[in-house]
Amino acid sequence: MDFKIAVIPGDGIGADVVNEGVKVLDRIGEVYGHTFRYEHMLAGGACIDKHGTPILDESIESCKTCDAILFGAVGGPKWDALPREKRPERALARLRREFNLFANLRPAKIYEDLKENSPLKNRVIEKGIDLMLIRDLTGGIYFNEKGRREGKYGLEAYDVECYSVMEITRVARMAFGIAMKRRKSITSVDKANALEASRLWRDTVAEVAKDYPEVELKHMLVDKAAMELACNPHIFDVILTTSIFGDILSDEAGVTTGSVGMLPSASLNEKSFGLYEPIHGTAPDIAGMGIANPLATIASVGMMLDIALHLPQEAEAVDRAISRVLHDGYRTPDIYMEGTKRVTTAEMGTLTAGRIAKG
Repeated sequence: MDFKIAVIPGDGIGADVVNEGVKVLDRIGEVYGHTFRYEHMLAGGACIDKHGTPILDESIESCKTCDAILFGAVGGPKWDALPREKRPERALARLRREFNLFANLRPAKIYEDLKENSPLKNRVIEKGIDLMLIRDLTGGIYFNEKGRREGKYGLEAYDVECYSVMEITRVARMAFGIAMKRRKSITSVDKANALEASRLWRDTVAEVAKDYPEVELKHMLVDKAAMELACNPHIFDVILTTSIFGDILSDEAGVTTGSVGMLPSASLNEKSFGLYEPIHGTAPDIAGMGIANPLATIASVGMMLDIALHLPQEAEAVDRAISRVLHDGYRTPDIYMEGTKRVTTAEMGTLTAGRIAKG
């Protein structure tokens, strides 16, 4: 099959790790007989430096002709002084807006050979960690009314948490659809004991659940969910939650796996078109040094193969390759432990690609 992928490295270590993701895609093409064509584009600070804008209109139009977007990361202290609308992060915001990428998928899975890297106790880890956190990406407190005003005690600031039934329904349906392909269990996380928006969230998710009788639905308050992620992460299959709660809980879930350098993500619209990226950011202090972990980007490629390109066997091959390279003892500095073999970013990409084979 023939696929067209938009490749947007961005800033910092984005270019380092995206190169390795492309390397893995090329190897998948060799093994499974696919052709991957790439549209390379600038975004973020790199685009600001060259064109004076976070992302070009032509790049947006080019993305519309692609099957998926492979994204690195944008931002860095070099551009911190720019006005908000001209900062590198606006490139990612515009991509989300242009393609209506309302659902953010963040899996957290602990590989057998990285258990020692997890901060959790062995008695917790041995029960397993394999969850998918799905958060709304375009609504809630981050994206609604905000500002500053004079109040009773002087200057005050406010951010409004607001959700519509439509916004909740569409991300809930995506979560239930994904749960049907996993272990058929959803934990919907809210703060319904204190927030009206959470009460609507809970009611709406319960209504959507009626269309998915095979999926077990549990409701959990966010503080309880945070505690359970630290003490009993094995109880979770799919976690569905709001933008702000998901932002926090996904980082907590991620750290249990041993390194932020292992965490992929996808941002999707209702047609499952999406943007695939590691969650680790630009890490400008190590950019170009060859020490960044590319496995989060490679795992994001696996998500792309499964979700966007409908190639589940190829996605499984990527996951097996990650497991094998870790089992063989290769480590970038973030996951290095005594007795393992330290490798560079490029070496880890090459070693992982070399382990891709049909099951």
